[in-house]
Amino acid sequence: MHAMPTILDVLEAQRLIRAYLPRTPLYPCAALSELLHADVYVKYENHQPIGAFKVRGGVNLIARLSEEERRRGVITASTGNHGQSIAWAARLFGVRARIVVPVGSNPDKVSAIERLGAEILVHGRDFDEAREYAEALAQQEGYRYIHSANEPHLIAGVGTIGLEIVEDLPDVEVIFVPVGGGSGASGISIAAHAFNPKIEVIGVQSEAAPAAYLSWREGRVVATDIMNTFAEGLATRVGFELPLRILREHLADFLLVSDAEIRRAMLLMMEATHNLVEAAGAAPLAAALRIQDRVRGRTVVLELSGSNITLRALRELLSA
Repeated sequence: MHAMPTILDVLEAQRLIRAYLPRTPLYPCAALSELLHADVYVKYENHQPIGAFKVRGGVNLIARLSEEERRRGVITASTGNHGQSIAWAARLFGVRARIVVPVGSNPDKVSAIERLGAEILVHGRDFDEAREYAEALAQQEGYRYIHSANEPHLIAGVGTIGLEIVEDLPDVEVIFVPVGGGSGASGISIAAHAFNPKIEVIGVQSEAAPAAYLSWREGRVVATDIMNTFAEGLATRVGFELPLRILREHLADFLLVSDAEIRRAMLLMMEATHNLVEAAGAAPLAAALRIQDRVRGRTVVLELSGSNITLRALRELLSA
């Protein structure tokens, strides 16, 4: 069983990663405030070097590898943003990285991983099959396997988002966070609750891929065959042990939204913020719209977790 990261781990991660990564903006958004009848702020994690929040965790983990682990090299599985995170951090610290991606992955994200110098291996029909293959290769070849969620240093690294939110907006009341594997929501909730236990951190997943939600609801790791979402950042078929324990302790609520709601939220967020928004990055707005009565009049943060949407997907969204 993995050790749960603490606020001290998040603070240490903040000290480490500030040398390599920017603090991202937290700006009020008048259009979304008007839409939700609340005081709405957006946390722009798409302003990170890879266009997504996960690089915080990648830097925190890779920086802490032992010399022997660096020599062996690392392997992980990803549908895109986690892979870019590990590739970016591996290049930064001179570590060889292999990323297993499932067939049909976002081609822009795969190309970005390759440009960062990582080796791409294509295997499996979805993330979970790619993950199982990466785990097997790590056993066979001796690579340091990096799980996309069951890694305390990854969670502590992305938890720095929560620290920045409470430092910049001490009176925040509700934070909406997208959930795929759950590392982001885990880290943010640890940081937010250390500052103020009354802050409500609300996780959001697609109802077309509800494994993490079902795991959270039932209090045990749940696997499901339901994984038909277009939102690759939310697409997992199984919950993960470490995020599950953290989310059970810290999440105020966990909501499922439809892919149609996510698509509408993508358009609304792009119009309101003038930023590109990938599907996972719009899930927080979709959830806030679903429980509008609960957030009315409150101070709300929506995490725009990433902007890595392909031109093809953008055209389809705009023409729908």
